Amino acid sequence: MPAASSITPVKSDPLRVFILDDHELVRQGLRDLLEHEGFNVVGESGSAVEASRRIPALRTDVAVLDGRLPDGTGMEVCRDVRSVDPNVKCLILTSYDDDQALRGAVLAGAAGYVLKQINNNDLVKNIRRAAAGDSLFGPSVVEGVVNGMTAEPIDPRFSQLTVQERKVLDCIGRGMTNRQIGQELFLAEKTVKNYVSSLLAKLGFERRTQAAVFVTEVSRAQTPRH
Repeated sequence: MPAASSITPVKSDPLRVFILDDHELVRQGLRDLLEHEGFNVVGESGSAVEASRRIPALRTDVAVLDGRLPDGTGMEVCRDVRSVDPNVKCLILTSYDDDQALRGAVLAGAAGYVLKQINNNDLVKNIRRAAAGDSLFGPSVVEGVVNGMTAEPIDPRFSQLTVQERKVLDCIGRGMTNRQIGQELFLAEKTVKNYVSSLLAKLGFERRTQAAVFVTEVSRAQTPRH
């Protein structure tokens, strides 16, 4: 009998992670933890401005971002980075349980918002989930953000949109495709396409990129600065 052929599993490259925190000891602790867990820490910084420039250039898979920094916020960095490369997943890691910052994280397109009190195992799991494209925000959190947009519309054009159209608009702002939006909201892809066409018409836009920029401006207005 011929010898059975062996199949060598293909090893996947380690996830590329960037760390942003203005405390050197925190950065070092995160680097040690992630490298021990097999991640490739491609860079680190204590500056929001520097991180916004370096994260896309380093082909980062997941950026772990401090919520508050001397020259900006993690939410702003997330928004800026994802406007350059929407494939980068951002995880906001903060000491502050702040509802307004949480809203800003959702609108900026972050994959999650976690407190620094999280244990090491859960943090590693959340980074892997973010890299896989999972949202770490529960449906109630996203619903709350949408309701906040409904209750306090920054632009009067919001009043023309239905609640479902606002949900779709939020997903567009997070860089999702129609298929991904359908999976997120449990809708058929054709139904999502209809919602997109409707909301674009109501907002006076011709392209979904215009809607994404619109949501970015909402995020900029609602992201707290400290």
